Amino acid sequence: MKILLYCINFAPEQIGVGKYTGEMAAWLARFGHDMHVVTAPPYYPAWKIDTGYRAWRYSREEWQGCSVWRCPLWVPARPRGLTRILHLISFALSSLPVLAGQIGWRPDIVFVVEPPFFCAPGALLFARLTGARAWLHVQDFEVAAYFGLDFGRTRLLQRFLVSMEGWLMRRFDRVTTISQSMLERIRRLGVSEADTSVFPNWIDARLMDTDPSDGDLRRAWNLTDSQKVVLYAGNMGMKQGLDMVLRVAQMLLLSRPDIRFLMIGDGADRENLKGKVRNLGLSNVIFKPFQPIQSLPSLLNLAHVHLVVQRRGAADAVMPSKLTGILAAGGAALITADAATELGRLIERHPGIAVRVEPENPDALLSAITSLIDDDDKRRMCGSIARRYAREHLCTDGILSEFETLACQMLATDPNKS
Repeated sequence: MKILLYCINFAPEQIGVGKYTGEMAAWLARFGHDMHVVTAPPYYPAWKIDTGYRAWRYSREEWQGCSVWRCPLWVPARPRGLTRILHLISFALSSLPVLAGQIGWRPDIVFVVEPPFFCAPGALLFARLTGARAWLHVQDFEVAAYFGLDFGRTRLLQRFLVSMEGWLMRRFDRVTTISQSMLERIRRLGVSEADTSVFPNWIDARLMDTDPSDGDLRRAWNLTDSQKVVLYAGNMGMKQGLDMVLRVAQMLLLSRPDIRFLMIGDGADRENLKGKVRNLGLSNVIFKPFQPIQSLPSLLNLAHVHLVVQRRGAADAVMPSKLTGILAAGGAALITADAATELGRLIERHPGIAVRVEPENPDALLSAITSLIDDDDKRRMCGSIARRYAREHLCTDGILSEFETLACQMLATDPNKS
């Protein structure tokens, strides 16, 4: 198959959407498919262009069997509200000439990833001009997340954007997303059930089979063997609401000197959080940058408790990518989510897989952290259930093989494609 992957986030980004689009493209290329990628220079989650790339320059490269075109992108210093929208629009506009340049190649499938949804009109037009099948994959609901975080938009604007979102989705040949509740939202927008399905994120479970010793990291970061680690690893942005974690750390500073909060990652709110830690004198909070992928098993094994934290209103619009690694490593996770969200439903369907905590409730989070840290049996039970779920439902080869099969079936219904 000839597949055009159209996405703003791509390798070498280590977390979020870029991790999955990169792994997907490399896997498909390895199995003989012709992959072209139209994307932006890597910038996430630090919100600055990676070394070796330019924000305002078009470029082309060969990466793991894929032909990759990078398009100019404006990256705001403070991604908030309007600036974030302008950032997404900048890629949607700058990528149009590159997309047009692919017309002669005539792909079989145009696979566009939301966000940004602003790319959907161009992808649809390109697919119609080339006779390709148009496939939209929703990693984040842009509109839902935008209003769920309550940036003060009007109800009229929300209704208009949701209506436009549904109208565009109904024009794709296939619409997929990463969780069941997100799929239900797509169907409520009027997209046919026959044209939709879940295409979940995955984890390479083989990576977790390596030696998970955490001794080197403990020594490097001056952690004693008796100290208990509460780990947050991932993007540090607005929707995570990590201020609540700092409030819990402040409450435990004197009463639980054995607990350390380890904050791994980057993001738009990282420096603000570090400033608060300094001002509050939180000696029990440690910040570290993202670690190499080879260190992931050791890093995840270091934690007694893993945090999957989001503000209320964001949890139903997204399925955090960090959760796949935690489950595969057999980690004991505390997840802030309401019961009716996808994360809440995951815990209800698989009792013991994680502990759910009410969002934006620091007292509940504090109680859950101390309870889980002090209960070795419960942590082991969570880990066993989580690891079994990951191996049965989240393995890379199984999920991407299902995608490949579905793509072939979709093309088989079109006499012009093979």
